[in-house]
Amino acid sequence: MAQHTPPAPDPAAAPQPRDWDLRADVLSTEALASGDPTAWFDRLYAEGAAGEVGMPWERDEPQAQFAPWFEAWLARHGGDGRGRRAVVVGCGLGADAEHLAAHGFETVGFDVAPTAIEQAKARHAGSTVEYRVADLLDLDPGLVGRFDLVVEIFTLQALPNPPRAQAAAAIASLLAPGGTLVLVAFRDTGLPAPELPPYPLTESDLLLVETGGVVLTATAEVADGERWLVTYERPDLG
Repeated sequence: MAQHTPPAPDPAAAPQPRDWDLRADVLSTEALASGDPTAWFDRLYAEGAAGEVGMPWERDEPQAQFAPWFEAWLARHGGDGRGRRAVVVGCGLGADAEHLAAHGFETVGFDVAPTAIEQAKARHAGSTVEYRVADLLDLDPGLVGRFDLVVEIFTLQALPNPPRAQAAAAIASLLAPGGTLVLVAFRDTGLPAPELPPYPLTESDLLLVETGGVVLTATAEVADGERWLVTYERPDLG
C-alpha cells in the first residue's frame, strides 16, 4: 500500500492562533461588556499559570523592535544605565525589565495583573528589578516624574478609548525631566477598527502621550510597516 506523505507546511501561510490568544478574545469580550477593560489580563495570566492555556506573552528576550532601538539609545547615553532609573509599563513576565537591569538601570517593572508580577518574581529570583502591581488608571503618585527611561510595549493598544487617553497621560507622567519614553505598538493601516484588542494605534493616538510637557520626538514604522516605534521626551527646563 502506498504511504501518504503529508504536504510540507507552507511558510507563507498565516500562523495559527495560539490558544491563549483565543482565550484572550473571550476574556476581553467579557471584561469590556462588564465595563472593566483591564480585568481580563490577570484572568488570562492566571489560566496560563494553571496550565489551562499557554503562558501569555511568553518570552525570555527583550521585545524584537525595542532591543535594537535600546542598544542605539544606550550608546548615545554613555553606554550603560548606571545612575539612571527605568520603568517598564505592563511588564508581564519581566523580560524587558531584566534587560534594562542587566545594563545597569535601577528598574521598576509594573503590571495591572498580580499573577504576572508573581510569575515575574518567581522567574527572576534574586533580580534587582522592583516588580510591583500598579494600575495606569489609578497610578501610584510615587511613580510620577521618577524615570529617565520609560518603556511601553503593547499596553495602550490593549485599551479602548476611553480609557486609552487616561492611560497615555499616566504613561507620560512617569517621565523625569530630560527623560525618554519609547512606545511600540501595532500601527493602524487603514483596515476597519477591530472590536477587540489589540487596537492598532493611529497617529492621533500617538499624540495622546503629549501631555504635561512631554513631546513626540521621532516616529518610525517597523516590522514591515505593521508597528510603530515612537519616542518622546520631557524637556529638562531646569
